[in-house]
Amino acid sequence: MPVRAPRARALLADSEGSMDPKWSEDLPIYRQLRDRVVEMILEGVLGDGDALPSVRNVAAEYRLNPLSVLKGYQELVDEGLVEKKRGRGMFVTDGARKQLLKDERRRFIDKEWPKVLETIDRLGLDAAELLSRATQSADKGSDDD
Repeated sequence: MPVRAPRARALLADSEGSMDPKWSEDLPIYRQLRDRVVEMILEGVLGDGDALPSVRNVAAEYRLNPLSVLKGYQELVDEGLVEKKRGRGMFVTDGARKQLLKDERRRFIDKEWPKVLETIDRLGLDAAELLSRATQSADKGSDDD
């Protein structure tokens, strides 16, 4: 069975499912495109071996410069998250989600967690109470399932 690529619209839909991607002026479009693919891998929308929409389709669908799309995809290749298969397209590599989760966890522990601890300390919050509330919130969320 052939691997089908998600449509370009699915690739670029924002978190609310809007089909009109909102490009930020703060980051180059190729970087935003790369970040969106990473998001989709982390969310499980794109899995190991899934094909990415072709550069041509994404560029045509959103009236982007094909070189911008290619540059975003090339960053994913350089990071080992996507592989090129000559004549077939680009595909998510095996273990890409696992690697991204590992990297994101490390980034959180190294960069975000110290800020969280600083805020907890500054506000004089009790770690045991915070943990209790987090557990209650998690339990409440699982009751909704």
